Amino acid sequence: MSLSPSFWQGLRAFLPLIPGVLPFSMVAGIAAVQAGFSPVQSIAFSLIGFAGSAQLIASQMVAGGAPLLLIVGSALIVNLRFALYSASMLPFFGGVSTPVRWPLAYLLTDQAYALTMGRPSSATDVVRYYAGAALPMWLTWQVGTVVGALLGTHIPATLPLEFAVPLSFIALVIPALRTRPQVLAAVVSGAVAVAAHALPFRLNLIVGAACGIAAALALQSVRPGQARK
Repeated sequence: MSLSPSFWQGLRAFLPLIPGVLPFSMVAGIAAVQAGFSPVQSIAFSLIGFAGSAQLIASQMVAGGAPLLLIVGSALIVNLRFALYSASMLPFFGGVSTPVRWPLAYLLTDQAYALTMGRPSSATDVVRYYAGAALPMWLTWQVGTVVGALLGTHIPATLPLEFAVPLSFIALVIPALRTRPQVLAAVVSGAVAVAAHALPFRLNLIVGAACGIAAALALQSVRPGQARK
């Protein structure tokens, strides 16, 4: 895949997210080590899994002695949102061959998805824009995981690295809210996810996302002329 102007646009769009992604990935590396993984295992876990929330949940469950099937099932449930992401991005990848789609699918993250869907109109090549955002995201995440895995217990417990997790997602969502359905979807999904926080396996995230989508679609159907404003 050639490095077109759209690729560089995607890369530049990702750069402001590094201060939020790097501490997040460090937390994932630290959590794996504290769960009993060796630094090498923690790094391999990140390379194979490459899913922030799922990595954190899996590490917590490993530390708690949960069965393997329950750990895998919980990680899959948390990552169900990527099925929604993939479905909405599918029209842009119609002409992409399967050998290219697989690595691009591996690179899919919340950050790469949000940047791609909120791309400027000048980014005419969506696939290369996505690659430009996704590749540095992967590199930043792996670097942070390595740092967290190697430093592990040497990082002071008083350092609030965990705060970077919600902060990184807030930084993604707010700039992307441009229409009334988008704002409504964000408000409803956030409220429902918080209200349903007691659900097991982080199902509150899936329920919140579904309710947010339903609310946005309802607004579009009731007020089709003004919903885009």
